Amino acid sequence: MDGDNQTTVTEFLLLGLSGQSEEEDVLFGLFLGMYLVTIIGNKLIILAISGDSHLHTAMYFFLANLSCVDICFSSVTTPKMLVNHIVGSKAISYVEYMTQIYFFITFINMDGFLLSVMAYDRYVAICCPLHYTMIMKPKLCILLVATSWVITNLHALLHTLLMVQLTFCFNNSMYHFFCDPYAILRLSCSDTFINNLMAFTVGGLIFLTPFTCIILSYAYILSSVLKLPSAHGIRRALSTCGSHLTMVSLFYGAILGVYMCPSSSYSVQDMVATVIFTVVTPLVNPFIYSLRNQDMKGALRKLILDSRIRKF
Repeated sequence: MDGDNQTTVTEFLLLGLSGQSEEEDVLFGLFLGMYLVTIIGNKLIILAISGDSHLHTAMYFFLANLSCVDICFSSVTTPKMLVNHIVGSKAISYVEYMTQIYFFITFINMDGFLLSVMAYDRYVAICCPLHYTMIMKPKLCILLVATSWVITNLHALLHTLLMVQLTFCFNNSMYHFFCDPYAILRLSCSDTFINNLMAFTVGGLIFLTPFTCIILSYAYILSSVLKLPSAHGIRRALSTCGSHLTMVSLFYGAILGVYMCPSSSYSVQDMVATVIFTVVTPLVNPFIYSLRNQDMKGALRKLILDSRIRKF
């Protein structure tokens, strides 16, 4: 491409979800409310687990980590959109964009890895109950989480370093409320073959590895549960997986809808799916795990009661 058609891009324009100012005001209030609930809800989950010795098990250790990642994941995308609305700007600097891409890739993949680790935890609890405490030792739990952090950060670093090598044209606007890696590739004037190749190969591997672990874990769980003699035993075993399966369905369903069938334009369906896995999934996590789990309900009640007592 000729030099006249290229420029050094110093910022990008995130046009948001709607071009209408009235709709943007409504969306601002909605996203602000959801963000605050996400932070408060997930923080309560972390405090409840850390403050109750009965919840110091592998399952709740992974849940606390998931809540921490969900707080970070929401904080990567939503605050910038809210600030831009307040100041009346849709711009985000080049450095901010690349930084947001790095942490977006890190936390979205970390969510997937934690969900797979939690699926393995359920597999061990249901299929090998007598050996559960021997297998899911604290050292193994810490190792699984630490390894996930290393893999996701290296993966994010790879894509970010490839992204900064690209050249961008005059068109620097996109109908997104956050920095989507695929959206910025469409704006590049340079060859994105390597970027697309790495996204397809390495990105596909990072996506499919935890997803495959989840599928295999639940295949073994289902096989073991169906061998139980009573319907009550089957319901009891599957009840421990309900919350996790709901989270997996929301998270992977939305991602598959957006990234497995990418279109040349950003459709309404893509927009809805994007909001689900970036905003809704971190939001509903505390409710799914607290409303369907008696141990979590008890820990939350104890946390709230203790906080009231301290006030007096």
